[in-house]
Amino acid sequence: MKKLLSLLVCFCLMAGFVPISFVHAQDPPVVPTSGAYQTNTYRNLFAELGKSQAEIDAKIEEAFEQLFYGDDDNERVFYPVGDDKAYILDVGNNDIRSEGMSYGMMICVQMDKQEEFDMLWKWTKEHMKHSSGQYDGYFAWRVSTTGDIMDDTPAPDGEVYFAMSLFFASHRWGDGTGTFNYNAEAQAILDAMLHQEDDGQGVNMFNKEHKQIVFCPIGTAAEFTDPSYHMPAFYELWALWADNNNSFWSEAASVSRDFFQKATHPTTGLAPDYSEFDGTPSTYGGGDHADFRFDAWRVASNIALDYAWWAKDPWQNTFADRIQDFFYNEGIGEYGNQYTLDGQKLGDDYSPGLVAMNAVSGLASTTTKTWDFVDALWDVEIPTGQWRYYDGTLYMLGLLHCSGNFRIWKPDGSDEPTEPEVLLGDINGDGIIDSSDYAALTRHILEISHLTGKGLEAADINQDGVIDSSDCVLLSRMVLEII
Repeated sequence: MKKLLSLLVCFCLMAGFVPISFVHAQDPPVVPTSGAYQTNTYRNLFAELGKSQAEIDAKIEEAFEQLFYGDDDNERVFYPVGDDKAYILDVGNNDIRSEGMSYGMMICVQMDKQEEFDMLWKWTKEHMKHSSGQYDGYFAWRVSTTGDIMDDTPAPDGEVYFAMSLFFASHRWGDGTGTFNYNAEAQAILDAMLHQEDDGQGVNMFNKEHKQIVFCPIGTAAEFTDPSYHMPAFYELWALWADNNNSFWSEAASVSRDFFQKATHPTTGLAPDYSEFDGTPSTYGGGDHADFRFDAWRVASNIALDYAWWAKDPWQNTFADRIQDFFYNEGIGEYGNQYTLDGQKLGDDYSPGLVAMNAVSGLASTTTKTWDFVDALWDVEIPTGQWRYYDGTLYMLGLLHCSGNFRIWKPDGSDEPTEPEVLLGDINGDGIIDSSDYAALTRHILEISHLTGKGLEAADINQDGVIDSSDCVLLSRMVLEII
């Protein structure tokens, strides 16, 4: 049957059309078994859904323009200060948060917006970074629009994204001097997170015994964690790029993967906002954060990103299917934004930020439900109004993840993998992917002829180790510029 399907696809291509059933997004997603770090290939879920690259590019640019340069009162979250600084405003609370500043920087480096990146980083360094005391090297999590610190305690998710975005900036644009020596700044943040206690002042951001990030590096708040702060995808890169403590970062990545299995509900897939190091929900602050609330939206994205970049844990596919099953049964376009871990609804709002994070889970999910979640993100409006900050930054990050534009920016060096010599789909090696490649692929599948060497490598388009009709279907989408 597979051979007949492959032949039919090829004949249809030669005739100038492909049956819609062969390219429709109701086919299950093809989930790679190797991560993007190894393959240098990033999935574009919107393209797999059937959107053209022109449509995708336009949607991303529209979102960026609105959130960074839209109407002051109802659309933008990026606000310049003078000619060389800017902040991301939490509009609903009229303050600036390390979370939002670091998200803004990550968005900018992924979109090659160095000017905006530098403006955000300069404001952050001048108004949020501590230079002495128990928080030396950390960033105040909450600051006023005038640059006055409103709460000097750090929130580690900010430091994690600051460090990662600075590494990417260093590799993508090169290092400047002082504040704009991106690599040196990233290294300093990693050093502070692991060595704050060395001088007898302060608390590390990572618990050395449990090898997990803490909720907040102060007092009892350092005795538990926040599942949405765990970023094994980032830690793996720090294990390669950090000047020191490389083995710790590698171990932390493995620990976080195990932690996710303990912290997420075995039926719903939902995680709490806060949890103990063993994964049980934490009742810190009264117990509300033992439920799935606003922080916890990000857990699905963190897990899926780790799979997309590293593909080290097959459980992550199970998780992605599980959490999609839960929200699918709650109703696409209807599910709430807060739940108990066993699935009792606590909030009725349909929030774009959660829609975005659920769509990102499609990087690891394996069922056709994936397309409903990706389509939901495509259809949701760019957040506006009073609460556009959190929804808007997660929405923008979600677009980058789902379009294949949330990437690892690598340094130059012989220890890094090189770009693949084989162009997947270019079976005849002429540098062009067209119907002649389909003919060669089909002849191989039908055993009329046999591919060898780089042609054989190029024919395994989904990189699953088997050359069959699924590769032919993907090749049809490539020729038609669906992918």
